[in-house]
Amino acid sequence: MDKVAAREAIVAFLNKKAKVKSKFYLKDFYKIFPDEKPRAVKNVVNEMVREEVLEYWSSGSTTLIGLKGAGKQAGAEDED
Repeated sequence: MDKVAAREAIVAFLNKKAKVKSKFYLKDFYKIFPDEKPRAVKNVVNEMVREEVLEYWSSGSTTLIGLKGAGKQAGAEDED
């Protein structure tokens, strides 16, 4: 898997869907790369989270992934 192309595809996917939804399940990213193993996709997503391009969001029972700072709850999360 070409990591640069994979990263660009993930960001493009998230930007395209931004008006409808800002956070996605990890399995949604697998659909972008149907020929890749889930582990390879997960590794790219995790790397992007470490670099703060993406972020995890948890409701307590489920974990979603989206662009850092995107979504309705982004402003509320910074409040103390």
